[in-house]
Amino acid sequence: MRNRLPFILLAWVLADMYFFQAVKTLTNNQFILSGYWLVDVLIAVGFGFLMSQRKAKRSPAKLITWLMALTLLTLVPKIFAFPVLLIEDITRLFRHFPPRSVWVSELALVIAAIPFLGLLYGMTGGRHRYKVHKVTLNFAHLPEAFDGFTITQLSDIHSGSFTSRSGVEKGVALVNKQNSDLLLFTGDLVNNKASEMDQWITLFSELKAPYGKFSVLGNHDYGDYTTWESKEAKHANLGRLKKVHQEIGFKLLLDQSVQIKKDGQAIALIGVENWGKGGFHKYGDLEKATGNVADDEFKILMSHDPSHWEAKTLLHSKHIDLTLAGHTHGMQFGIELFGFQWSPVKYVYPQWAGQYKKQERYLYVNRGFGFLGFKGRIGIWPEITVITLKKGKVE
Repeated sequence: MRNRLPFILLAWVLADMYFFQAVKTLTNNQFILSGYWLVDVLIAVGFGFLMSQRKAKRSPAKLITWLMALTLLTLVPKIFAFPVLLIEDITRLFRHFPPRSVWVSELALVIAAIPFLGLLYGMTGGRHRYKVHKVTLNFAHLPEAFDGFTITQLSDIHSGSFTSRSGVEKGVALVNKQNSDLLLFTGDLVNNKASEMDQWITLFSELKAPYGKFSVLGNHDYGDYTTWESKEAKHANLGRLKKVHQEIGFKLLLDQSVQIKKDGQAIALIGVENWGKGGFHKYGDLEKATGNVADDEFKILMSHDPSHWEAKTLLHSKHIDLTLAGHTHGMQFGIELFGFQWSPVKYVYPQWAGQYKKQERYLYVNRGFGFLGFKGRIGIWPEITVITLKKGKVE
């Protein structure tokens, strides 16, 4: 992020200077013109303070959130309006540069208003616009007793980002409304610290599933992205977080497996610690986690980072039928309409949202229940996944 910051700031300044010409065409009101640049000054001061805090190895989370929101609100709409202004400037080049047309400037402002309002909605209503994604998956060797068995998957709660209790309550109620047999959580309960869950323990303990609630850790749960006064403090935080899982009724699987039993038959549920490609920590040990699992058992794996699937899971000697992951959030920004999916995160993670299949093995990537950094969602709404297992040929 630090390496990209100069380019982001340069794009922001250039876009502001260019868009300002349209604003100046429409008004000479000094209050409006001064206010236009005052917002930029406040953002610049905020970034300067943030950089000074980074040198001191401090990361003020609230400031980062506000700067991200303000930068998006001021930059993205202007980028959308840029082509309109550029096309007119090209024509002005052949017309000896007459003054900018008022109607073109008005059109640029109208176009800019569309993403501005979209961003504003994403920061308010979008972050709690929970969407239930229902999928049915067929497996040839699924035990008969589990034909029609339902699983609700949650991921990336990120309780440290929550500000609206009523919004979160709506999501929890919607989870329980699914009445699934099993509830699985695939990591990132907090942003950094276990204490972020303190005010949410009672609410999340209301989640119900007759065949149990199970969870794994995500990359944010280890406290790797904040500064601790000592290694002991960091270790104590992780210990406390593990107890929080227990307090909300989740059995935390740390490179472990359990059997889910129904009518005398069973399936294996496997949970690994976080394992991610690139610079992400590789705590998870799939060999250890599957050590007590029989080769012929039906297997479901919970692994927070979807990159683990292609890097390790598909290559594993034991056939893992279904892997459940999260982590990407769908970047909290993108388009999902009429079967079309796009988000910038797809250029980093080939499997970034929804269902994937290779070698008769499925991966499902949950888009996340919460949010991180940008306090909102645009186009990629918070997700509650409901998976129905069916006995039949893998499609």
